[in-house]
Amino acid sequence: MDYKDYYKVLGVDKSASTEQIKKAYRKLARQYHPDVNPNNAEAERKFKEVNEANEVLSDPEKRKKYDQFGADWQRYQQAGGARGGQPGGGFDWSQYTQGQGGDFGGSPFGDGADFSDFFSSLFGGMGGGRSAGGSRPGAGQDYQAEMELTLEDAYRGGPRMINVNGKSLRLTIQPGVADGQTIRLRDQGGPGRNGGPNGSLLITFRVAPDPRYARSGDDLTQDVPVSIYKAVLGGEQTVETLGGPVKIKLKPETANGTRLRLRGKGFPVYKQPGQFGDLYLRISLTLPQNLTEKELELFQQLAALRPNA
Repeated sequence: MDYKDYYKVLGVDKSASTEQIKKAYRKLARQYHPDVNPNNAEAERKFKEVNEANEVLSDPEKRKKYDQFGADWQRYQQAGGARGGQPGGGFDWSQYTQGQGGDFGGSPFGDGADFSDFFSSLFGGMGGGRSAGGSRPGAGQDYQAEMELTLEDAYRGGPRMINVNGKSLRLTIQPGVADGQTIRLRDQGGPGRNGGPNGSLLITFRVAPDPRYARSGDDLTQDVPVSIYKAVLGGEQTVETLGGPVKIKLKPETANGTRLRLRGKGFPVYKQPGQFGDLYLRISLTLPQNLTEKELELFQQLAALRPNA
């Protein structure tokens, strides 16, 4: 059985105050929480280790016992250590387990507590009536919420308000959020249990489709209606983009369906200020309607010039 340095686990000095221990525990518990590290066995191991260290150091009685035992650890090892969960050699183990039921096997907190053999051997059954779901510190419940955005909202970002469980929160949306993207607001979920960290608020963005643009990652595609005259003769065309109007030049004889690329005129790249995707313009020719007799005559003349067209 190896000695566990709970102070080292929490990254605090042996002289750390209760508040310092509590602060260190909350920080590490959030860092290694299973919700933040899904399917990460190493993070899960560290999360359990941090909880065990806090279980001891946040309890004055356990901390005093642990500090006393730590000073005697070398003598304990010299006496032969614990074999099979029992004290070894001539070391007086009873001073640490007296009145605690002498229970050296398993977890003193029942199924699911998952404390180490070191903890169980040192504290035996002194859980003080605690159980895995009782007064043991634990993280609060995570809350879920959704926020509806237009494409322009997602493009520009900015401050928004959201109400969750009767509480109004202000958050700043980063430009470039995607439909279905979820952000985590730490400490805005359910309250922690017995000094444990609060849960998080998970907000999922729902970006409504926009009839003007098709989005693919950070790129946008936009249909641009162009008259047949301008397509044939060429010329300037003003295009309305999310970033404002842009003038483009059309070459003579621009075909229907032609794609033009405007670099950096697409969607902002999330959390990378100043970086944008591209905007693709798809030329869509429009035919004139309600032609006059003169216009029809001119079209007939053009058609006669190309009888095989």
